Amino acid sequence: MPDPNDVLLVIQQWVQKAENDLQTATHTLLLEEDCPTDTVCFHAQQCIEKYIKALLVLHASEFPRTHNLGVLIACLPQQTRPRLTPEEQERLTDYATTTRYPGDYEPIPLAEARLAVRLARRARREVRKQLPRRATLRLPPRSRRGSRIG
Repeated sequence: MPDPNDVLLVIQQWVQKAENDLQTATHTLLLEEDCPTDTVCFHAQQCIEKYIKALLVLHASEFPRTHNLGVLIACLPQQTRPRLTPEEQERLTDYATTTRYPGDYEPIPLAEARLAVRLARRARREVRKQLPRRATLRLPPRSRRGSRIG
């Protein structure tokens, strides 16, 4: 059985990465009409994905290496799953895959990017209620020892 402190640290790391993604999405939205909406949507999806993975670590659930939210959510116990419709899961998954690379897809409207961030915030709230409080605290910055500028 893994050390509970090790599990807590891994959860904290997933949470920190998820928070960074949400912060990036939120700040990018401030660009309004100059906003790269695909970037906002990608980071909103990543926030949700990483919060789900934190929950999976908490439950000691095995999960595949994937961006597919439907697959990840299915790995969670039913009562712990964030409330995302299958359509929302599919669209959010597209933000992490299809729209990240050049290809044949429609530009994402600003209103849709705002919706993606709202979904990320909702999933965040639902997951954070289930995580140990200590796991949601910000990690201290890594030591900069050994790195030099100039």
